[in-house]
Amino acid sequence: MTVETVKHLDINPAITKALDSQGIYQLSPIQAQSLPEALQGKDVIGQAQTGSGKTLCFVIPALQHVEVNDFTTQAIILCPTRELADQVAQQCRTAAKNIGNIKVTTLCGGQPMGPQIQSLKHSPHIIVGTPGRVMDHVEKRRIDLSNVKLRVLDEADRMLDMGFEDDLRIIFGQTPKQVQTLLFSATFTEQIERVAKQYLHNPVTCKVESQDSKPAITQLGYNVLPHTRTQALKAVLTHYQPKNAIVFCNRKVQVSEVVEELIEDGFSAAGLQGDLEQHQRTSVLMQFASDALQVLVATDVAARGLDIDDVACVINYTVSEEPETHIHRIGRTARAGAQGMAVTLVSDDEEHFLRKIEVLQESDIPLKGAQSLRFHKNKITQPEFTCISLSAGKKEKLRPGDLVGALTKDAGIPGDDLGKIKVQNSMSFVAVKTRSVKKAMAHFREGKIKGKRIRARKL
Repeated sequence: MTVETVKHLDINPAITKALDSQGIYQLSPIQAQSLPEALQGKDVIGQAQTGSGKTLCFVIPALQHVEVNDFTTQAIILCPTRELADQVAQQCRTAAKNIGNIKVTTLCGGQPMGPQIQSLKHSPHIIVGTPGRVMDHVEKRRIDLSNVKLRVLDEADRMLDMGFEDDLRIIFGQTPKQVQTLLFSATFTEQIERVAKQYLHNPVTCKVESQDSKPAITQLGYNVLPHTRTQALKAVLTHYQPKNAIVFCNRKVQVSEVVEELIEDGFSAAGLQGDLEQHQRTSVLMQFASDALQVLVATDVAARGLDIDDVACVINYTVSEEPETHIHRIGRTARAGAQGMAVTLVSDDEEHFLRKIEVLQESDIPLKGAQSLRFHKNKITQPEFTCISLSAGKKEKLRPGDLVGALTKDAGIPGDDLGKIKVQNSMSFVAVKTRSVKKAMAHFREGKIKGKRIRARKL
């Protein structure tokens, strides 16, 4: 059974109203297939790529299940990374805004334990978190999962790749026998099949092929030698001059090396890999999302769950050894109907990995010699914006409009010089065109916003 619009779903009108205010009326293919099944209480396996709208496939059933006046944890959603967990929790809160009194708590590693322990003293209705940290709380008996009606594994393939299977067993061992389980994964491996058999009961499988994004991505490869790879990367960046690019590496050590090389030559670049503290990750992601950073260099694990729609170019610094991972990488570009480009640097001993990718995607990747490209240092472009981090957010009742007002009216900065503004719980980020940054910083130093001084720093 499939339905086409949100209004056709049998759900709480308050959820429909919240989705309406976000402009969500039409259901995406994975939502149309899986939501009617999930809302009937069935276990579901959903296979769909990032950007397919799968988050609502479990957020809506979770909110539909929750009894607001029952102050126990009734849904648990597990995600592989902190960014993804934050995104999912945010979507839960947005979709629940007209229901009122629904408590959603995020439990992720890399963040202080204290506030999480405080938050758990009053059981949240919905817990969203990474398996390692959730398991820590479960083992210390800070979480009671005995009333959970719905449990969700989001991006299960990545979770298993990261070695979270034992954590899942401990967490799910605390939930009731009669519980609904939803599992979402971009790929369907033997490991996923085993986990599905273990935790799902007569599941309905909903699968969406990501055919529609194929034509929008122009793919090509360049042959490189191990010692010419970095030079080829720089040449690709100055030859094609993408507005921004994500460069994927197979290993953490490569991320640091590549970032160092790019910065040395004058590129605007930063790295994203698993060892970063949460505030460092947030800062790098905010710069990239604000067009204040041209090149983001990342491992696959670090880049999972990034919510950045507008990526002009994906460059595979090394060929992924898993063909499905390659599809996932290049799916970061050409989103929401845009055109995109994916360039893969290939050494002789990586060609067999490239063949596997071509078989999976049923199309060839044209290969050229990297010597046809030249690195032109004078063609390196710098970002138009600078990202400023502020020491206040929603807790201080700060809204994007307050920042726009302060910077345009009080500091006299033209509206066109302001870019993306993101207000989080206890901090905010504002992108300002580089020519107006001095004015903005002077205002934060000397002026006030909502009667308060706010500390600011350039990222």
